[in-house]
Amino acid sequence: MNKISVSQLSTLRWDLETDVDAYASHGFGGIGLYRPKVEEFGIERVSEMLLDYQIHPTSLSWVGPFTGGDLPTEEAILDAKQAILDAASLGIDTVVVIAGGRQGHIYNHLRNFFCEALTEVAAVASRYGVRLALEPFHPGCGREWSFFSDLKATLDIIERVASPALGLNFDTYHVGMDRHTWDWLPDLAPYLHLVQLGDARHCPHGEMNRCLLGDGHVPVRKLMERISDLGYQGPWEIELLGQDVECLGYENILNHSRHYLSRDLAPF
Repeated sequence: MNKISVSQLSTLRWDLETDVDAYASHGFGGIGLYRPKVEEFGIERVSEMLLDYQIHPTSLSWVGPFTGGDLPTEEAILDAKQAILDAASLGIDTVVVIAGGRQGHIYNHLRNFFCEALTEVAAVASRYGVRLALEPFHPGCGREWSFFSDLKATLDIIERVASPALGLNFDTYHVGMDRHTWDWLPDLAPYLHLVQLGDARHCPHGEMNRCLLGDGHVPVRKLMERISDLGYQGPWEIELLGQDVECLGYENILNHSRHYLSRDLAPF
């Protein structure tokens, strides 16, 4: 289970110490860190805690958006650079990147603008040995989070920036039910920096609402097998949030995920 990690967004209401203790007790070897929780405890204390529990940090979420909204773009770039420094201090390989919504801009103009910001941030990431994982969001639930939603557009941005530090966060919840995903996977395989596992009973619509792994219509097992066949050797990070799982309780979510992966995904 060393390759299996849990994103702290799956247990959002717990604090970091509770997360680490629970993940370790359920047999998970990794944790996807959430920046607000890290900031609450402080870098040094988080580092000591992860070392004590022998939990490996698989990602840091997130930097962005870069298209306006919460922060002006210049401030978002500075914030991203700080996140990279924090990730390097904690020994985290990958920082998740959220682009931001369209904000009424012309698509081509926004893409070029975003690529310029990414180029600047990626240069810092390369310097510190940190990778950036760009995450596309399903349009049914993520228009305010990302102005692009499909893997083709994501690949276009990655190739335009042309930095070895920039790759993809493949979240099965957002792209796993898109029939075109299978066509684009071979082209995207060299850029896979992180794979997040999420399931859903229907295509995203409105608020993000994931279900327990195996209870929905995302072909999680087939996607993992295909991605493995294409050479991916990075972490599998569970990210489950939304109304359908929140009512179950975090202990039940962790229990089910552990048993599901142990039983049905034994090769991983």
